[in-house]
This record gives sequence, C-alpha cells and structure tokens, in this order.
Amino acid sequence: MKGDQIQDKKFNRYTVTAALPYANGPKHIGHLAGAYIPSDVYVRYLRLNGKDVIFVCGSDEHGTAIPNQALKENTTPQAIVDKYDRQIRECFAKLGMSFDVYHRTTEPIHHQTSQEIFLTLFNKGLLREENSEQYYDEEAKVFLADRYIVGTCPRCNHTNAYGDQCEKCGSTLSPRELLNPKSTLSGKPPTLKLTKHWYLPLENYEPWLRDWILKNHKEDWKPNVYGQCKSWIEAGLQSRAMTRDLEWGIKVPLPDAEGKVLYVWFDAPIGYISATRALFEEVHTGQFKFATPQRDLSHTKKEDWKKYWQAEDTRLIHFIGKDNIVFHCIIFPVMLHATGEYIVPDNVPANEFMNLEGDKMSTSRGWSIEMHEYLEDFPDKPDVLRYALLTNLPEAKDSEFTWKDFQAKNNNELVAILGNFVNRAVVLTQKYFEGKVPAQKELSDLDKKALADLKDFPAKIAASIETYRFREATANFIDLARAGNKYLAETEPWKLAKTDLNRVGTILNVALQIAATLSIVGEPFLPFTSKKLKNLLGVTDLSWQQAGNANLLNEGELLKEAPLLFEKIEDAVIEAQVKKLFDKKRTMELESRPANPAKAEVTFDEFSKMDIRIGKILKAERVEKSKKLLKLEVDTGIDKRIVMSGIAEHFSPEEMVGQQVTILVNLAPRKIMGVESQGMILMAEDKDGSLKLLAPGQAITPGSTVS
Repeated sequence: MKGDQIQDKKFNRYTVTAALPYANGPKHIGHLAGAYIPSDVYVRYLRLNGKDVIFVCGSDEHGTAIPNQALKENTTPQAIVDKYDRQIRECFAKLGMSFDVYHRTTEPIHHQTSQEIFLTLFNKGLLREENSEQYYDEEAKVFLADRYIVGTCPRCNHTNAYGDQCEKCGSTLSPRELLNPKSTLSGKPPTLKLTKHWYLPLENYEPWLRDWILKNHKEDWKPNVYGQCKSWIEAGLQSRAMTRDLEWGIKVPLPDAEGKVLYVWFDAPIGYISATRALFEEVHTGQFKFATPQRDLSHTKKEDWKKYWQAEDTRLIHFIGKDNIVFHCIIFPVMLHATGEYIVPDNVPANEFMNLEGDKMSTSRGWSIEMHEYLEDFPDKPDVLRYALLTNLPEAKDSEFTWKDFQAKNNNELVAILGNFVNRAVVLTQKYFEGKVPAQKELSDLDKKALADLKDFPAKIAASIETYRFREATANFIDLARAGNKYLAETEPWKLAKTDLNRVGTILNVALQIAATLSIVGEPFLPFTSKKLKNLLGVTDLSWQQAGNANLLNEGELLKEAPLLFEKIEDAVIEAQVKKLFDKKRTMELESRPANPAKAEVTFDEFSKMDIRIGKILKAERVEKSKKLLKLEVDTGIDKRIVMSGIAEHFSPEEMVGQQVTILVNLAPRKIMGVESQGMILMAEDKDGSLKLLAPGQAITPGSTVS
C-alpha cells in the first residue's frame, strides 16, 4: 500500500508526539530507540507524502527527580533543567530529529495550559478532594512525593525501586506498595500522615476505556501496548492523586492548595498541547524561540493549534517507551476525554527496551551510551547510529545494542551495500560520460526487471512504516540498494565500455534512477545521507509519490563529484568504545561503593604521639621470596633508615626511587623477613583495592613534620 490510503478516508491532519525526555540528566541511545528515531522516521515519511503534520516534543522539567539531581550537583532545580534541556536539545538536532517545536514545561504557557485543564476537570466536578495518609519524613519535616521514597519492588524484589516505578522490571507502582520503604532525604522509614489531595477517579472511566481500547483497538494497536492496557483495565482501576506536596512544579490553581503542585504525570503530557500552542504563537509573532516549523505555517492563525488537538479529523499518535504506556493510554486519555474538548490518541506505538552488551541500559549504573558521548566520538556519523538502532529496534520485545553489531551494520551494509552502489554508479558515469546522466536506450530484460522492482519498493517501505514496522521498513530500504548492486554485478558495465558505450549508458542511467529513488525513500531513515545523495544527483523537492519513477534524472544532467557516503570503522575504534563502556561502569560502581566504616575512637593525646614526617626514597629493591614486599632506604631528615613496605604489587622499585612519601617515624621497629623495619610508609587504599602514595603536592624538605 502506498501512502495513507486507509487513513485518508478519516484523517486530514496529524499530531505526532515523541515522549518528553526528563531533563534530570543525559539521555542514552536506548531512549532514541524507544521513542525518538521511530517517530522521526514516521513524520518524515508523512511529510514526503504531503501530509499536514505537526511533530511535537520538549523537555519534561518537573517532578521530584529534578530537585533530587539538584541536591546531587549542589545547585538549583532551574539550573538542572536549563543544563539538561540544552544538552538534550542540541543532541536531538545533531541526530536529525525534525521537530516542529521542542518546548519546555517550565514555560509560562505550559503552566497556564496545565492549570486550565485542571480547572476544567475541577469545575465539572470530576476531581475528588480527599484527605488521605501519605508518607511523611519526620526528620526532614516534609511529605514525600513518589520519587523521594525507595524500597523493595513487590513484583521483582528489586531493592531500590521508587515510589512510582521500578526501573528494573518497569512496573508502575504506588508508594504504599513498596516493601520496606525509606526516605531518600533522611534514609529513615517514613511515617503516614494525613494530607489533602485531588484525585482523578479512573474507575469511573472503565466502561469508556473498555469500549475505546479493548473493543476498538485490539487489531491495530501493538500487542505489547494492548496487552498492558488490558491487564490494567481488567485488574480494576483505582483513583489516582493528581496533586503532590512539593515546592518544585506547577501550583495547584485553588485557594486552599498552598504547598501543592500538579502531579508530574498530570502536567507532563499536557506539555504536548502547550508546545503546540507555543508553536502557533511563535508563528503568529514571528519570534521563534522553541519552534522550528518544518513547513510554511505563515497562513495559519494563532488559534489553529486547536485543530491539532480538538478536531475529530486529526490523527493523534504518541511515540513512547513501554514504561510510559499506562500514562499515555489510560491516564492522559481519561484526562483528555473528561474535558469534553480534546481528541484521544488513535495509536500509541510503544517500543520495548534496548539493552546494551548483554545488560540493561542504565545511566545511574554507568552502563549506557549517552547521546552526547556518541556525538563527541562520532560527530560525522549521526546516520550510522540511526541505522544501527533502526535495524534492531525493540518493537515487539527487548533488543540489544552491541558495538560489534554497530560496526558490522556500518561496514557490511552502509559501506559495502548502499555506499558501494552509489559510488560505483556515479564514478562510472564520471569515467565514461564526463559525469553527465547518459541516455536510456533500448532496455534489456535485466533493465526491465530492475525498473519493475524499483517501482515496487516505495510501496513496500510505505506499508511497513504505516504499520510501525520500522525494522522491516529499514530492511526494505537497504534491499533496494542491494538490488542496485546486484543489477550492476549482472550487467557488468565496466566490461562493455570498450565495445558498447550505448549499452553502458543505459545501464548507468537505470542505476542512477535507482540512486535517485534511494535519496527519497532513504530520507526518513538517513536524513543526512539522503541530503548528500540528492545534492550529488542534483535533485531537490522530490515527493514519495515520485519514488520508483524510472525517469527522475534527465539525460545530460551533470552529477557532482562522488564523495564516500560512509567510511569503514576499524576494530581499534570499536575496542576503544567497549573499553570506555566498561571503564565507566567500573568508575560508577566504585563511586557508589560505601567507604569503610570508621575505626575505634582515639584521644588527641593518643594521636599526638604519632610522629609523621616527609621522607624521600633513596633506594628500593624487591625482597626475595616475597610478592608483596619492597625494601626501601628512606631519608627521614632525621636519619637514613630501612623500611619494609608491602607495596610491591602496586609499585616497582624503579617507580619508588626519588619519590617523596609520608612516613610514621616513631613506630616501634619490627623484623620482617629477617630485616628490621624502622617505620611505616603511609598509603591510601582506593575503593578498588589499589594503593596510592600519600605524597606532598610540591617538594618539601625531608624531615618536615605532618600535623
């Protein structure tokens, strides 16, 4: 099926959202695979088909994780969201994400929109005010929002689950479900204390949800999404508080709600709506702060944002990861439906998780490839990452990224198939026809077969994209390049050049027509490469409907010089990345490992008896029959003495000679391996067991005392 032939009967415009990334830290490539690359592919495809589409995203900047991160970094919540919004925004741009608007939930228009929707529900009597017991930290004197509570997950027994979610198994939780809960502020078990909040009675909407999801979307929603929704609905929905006791967030717009803010999962999805409002306001004023419209919207009105959220002929699609399914398929749709003004999503094509080198990706454990890290190491290869992720998306089950597979996808497919085909077609044209598109003469059976296959490929790719099978769509795309290589291998134009240049011209014309279609159908997957290829071929503004055409390039058009579209990635580069990954994980583990407990208390008089001085190592040698000992001659400033030190597994004798050290000079002598040792060299043992010299930062005269 080519184009949205079924959807055209019902929908005249599209609103496509990608999950708002949480601005409490860097985002990793698993996030890209979950929501961002798939949504960008889908939107670019719609645009190539001339669809009226708005692509919306932005930073989610409220919730307890933000002030938590501010505490860790010794700064303010606003500084945290400013820092990570900027980083995430820049990474998305460099990776080719083509948002029409990338907004922020700390912006005034978002606060206004969220409060308006809350008041709409409140004034309609759809929110229930309720006094209930909530966890309270007696030491910190505050009620604890979900993320300020950790405990054991009742589903998988993970011992560090949050009050709203277990990040190990992905289960959505409530604080009262946690086993052995404790406050992240004081580390102590919380108590229960009465507080007032406003609840959304989800149970009242079960009949509507059953009809909307279970009846109408069983066939077109992905099984993982439908299955999770079905499980939640059939388990029986419960009222959920839409407010929290917290300082950081959007104030509850009621007179008796001091110290209350909107629940982050109430305000965050409203960010899609406020971002769309911001887009049309910025178009209207001509001052673009957050909006980068991908098409001309100058003819629109400020109020036209409503068409994309309230008109029945608009198709709303949310791209998310599986941990956000409940919020996007149950809670947010109930909010939208309850207002009586907004449309609900037509589809929510959520992906599962992408693992990394055999383990779950986690920034907190150091087991991740952050977007900014990738771009620092591979600044000229955004499309390679897009391709590697697209060919391995976790569409139906968890998938895995490995650096070796990344290398193989680049070298064996992008370089050897796509890049090789384009390069051969263009270089041969330059060699035999001065870089001008040759004429298409009489067609052989091989030519006709190649052109017939070419005509079919765009429809196959389109059918896969429209049903959110992006792995399949990417495979079909690379298969077109593979078919181009096969065609050149079968026709062998380089062998015919001396005897039949007309035939060579026809072959290369067909090959270049294939390349032109690749520049169109490749744009959703590899936007930077597609732009290079279009520039090389001298084509612009081609639509999806033109893809597969046998006459996209006219005879005599001059091609540009053929740069390599992709470069081979060597083993050493990949080995360095794997080492970097394991080193980062090891560093994070060491940083999170607790220090050894303090020893028994000593008095000042006891401590003052120790005579610690700066010494200098004059000689050093290994001790026979000992793996651990070095025999050191030390200038203490008082005398020159022998010290036996158990550091041979960490330092060579050559390393020690000439080093300044701290030495305890009044330690009672003792014989070690038959040698009298007169003192102790002081060292620091790191968390990984390695020893470090306690040496002054600058040259100090031996004998100087340490106090």
